[in-house]
Amino acid sequence: MKPLSEGMTLYHGSYCAVVEPDLSKCSKYKDFGQGFYLTTSLSQARSFAKISATKAKSNGIVPTNEKYAWVSVFRATDISELKCFVFHDADIEWLHCIIAHRRNGAFTEIRKKMIDYDVICGKIANDDTNATITAYMGNVFGQMGSANADNVCIGLLIPQRLKDQYCFRSQRAISSLKFISKEAIDLEP
Repeated sequence: MKPLSEGMTLYHGSYCAVVEPDLSKCSKYKDFGQGFYLTTSLSQARSFAKISATKAKSNGIVPTNEKYAWVSVFRATDISELKCFVFHDADIEWLHCIIAHRRNGAFTEIRKKMIDYDVICGKIANDDTNATITAYMGNVFGQMGSANADNVCIGLLIPQRLKDQYCFRSQRAISSLKFISKEAIDLEP
């Protein structure tokens, strides 16, 4: 997992182009909490843009005949004052952090630990891993938080295949992002 660095190029995939990120429009119950999520993987951003557009169409946010999704490209600048936390691996602490932010009242100690960070970096638990995360939260692998449940869940997630994500959680963090460009992603088959 690459820590956030000065000049790093980051991508955000969505049903719309995002030039000026707005934290108030960001969902609260994502992997690392409410924030603007980006990745170093252009292919991952393109894939997520298509998924986002499909969801937006089904929820009536965009017209069903919308032909494009978007990848917005940013550069991280002036990051020296940002407080960043990096999960170098998809390990137990990473798993508990994701659950803490997805389920209110779970693993509250790690949620409290993360509250002051401007940026949290780590592997992404995306739609491909959602069934495993849901099963973990439903105690399918044993009691959530037990060593057995943690190990089974992480083993099933195949952490070495997971891509990265960077969650910009504060206005100070958002201000460090410089919009570079946007790319239209064709939704036609």
